[in-house]
Amino acid sequence: MTTERTLFLTMAIGCTLACGSARAQPAALVPPPGYYQPVHIKKDKDFSCPATPAPYSGTLDFPSKYEGSGKSRDTLNVQANAQYKARSEPISQLEKGVAKLTDHYMRTGNPAALQCVLGWYTAWANANGLLGPSATYSGKAMRKWALASLSGSFLHLQFSRSQPLAAYPRQTQQIKSWLDRIGDKVQTEWDLGSPLEKINNHFYWAAWALMATSVVENRRDEFDWAARVYGIFAGQVDRDGYLPNELKRQTRALGYHNFAIAPLTMIAAFGKANGVDLAGKGDGALARLAKVTLAGIANPQIFAQRSGGFPQILTDVAKQKTELAWLEPYCWTVGCEGAIAAKAESLRPMKNTRLGGNVTAVFHDS
Repeated sequence: MTTERTLFLTMAIGCTLACGSARAQPAALVPPPGYYQPVHIKKDKDFSCPATPAPYSGTLDFPSKYEGSGKSRDTLNVQANAQYKARSEPISQLEKGVAKLTDHYMRTGNPAALQCVLGWYTAWANANGLLGPSATYSGKAMRKWALASLSGSFLHLQFSRSQPLAAYPRQTQQIKSWLDRIGDKVQTEWDLGSPLEKINNHFYWAAWALMATSVVENRRDEFDWAARVYGIFAGQVDRDGYLPNELKRQTRALGYHNFAIAPLTMIAAFGKANGVDLAGKGDGALARLAKVTLAGIANPQIFAQRSGGFPQILTDVAKQKTELAWLEPYCWTVGCEGAIAAKAESLRPMKNTRLGGNVTAVFHDS
């Protein structure tokens, strides 16, 4: 039994003994065991803390990069995309920077890196960043993507057995409270009463954001909400593994299947860590989706045929070390062998900002 798994079980048992019966008080929510790994220590003389991006506390008002492309939303609007990137740049810088700084600290143990990333978090928390109203669909989409990145990265610091946050109780609580407030907004903005044809990859990403935040703040209601979204997904996948709402994206059907599976694998992994078998729902819906998505990457023609004869745009899956990083939580949760295992091995190490950074370190190396 690994040290991380031993710690994971010891904490669960300790909570049961200290808190009384599980029926009276459910065990605290936990991340997968890999998040408990210790901080590594090595020389790091050249670190310099980058300037914090200016906090974005205004209205989340961003155009869609597919503006004007009709129901399929598959044709890039170059001008709208440029506006989207320019307006959302501070948020993108925050997401990427926090993930990189957290990974840097976990790899080196440099206290300056820890102080730097905590400074980034608290600067945005003090400014009520990401808490403004959303004026567009892209605005509320950016909020939940940012929350996924921020909570996903914070879990590394919060649960490491090295306890790096022990010396920063005030900042820790401030950051957790801020993430919790963002989570409340995300849950409100993504209405599960929406028609099923409207529930797509965006809802899955919102669910992953809430799943990560539920563990940060130990909120069972958010965990259950995320699990409910996963249940909706499991009922949407057809017998061949396709998602009807993502096939509607025509030339980007393959790309959006791959985009959709990323948060779903993280939700399933966190379900497993807390004794909930989400991966088994829908008669193994996640495995069917993984199989057809990887088959499509190997042979895009199968998605061209299934989406109505539209040739697939492959730029959506080109950066495989990032775009296929979902393989790590998938293999930990479901198990991989043969070609899938070989594919994962060929891409390691894999990192994805919105999955919390270095997923190989969490799900494989640990």
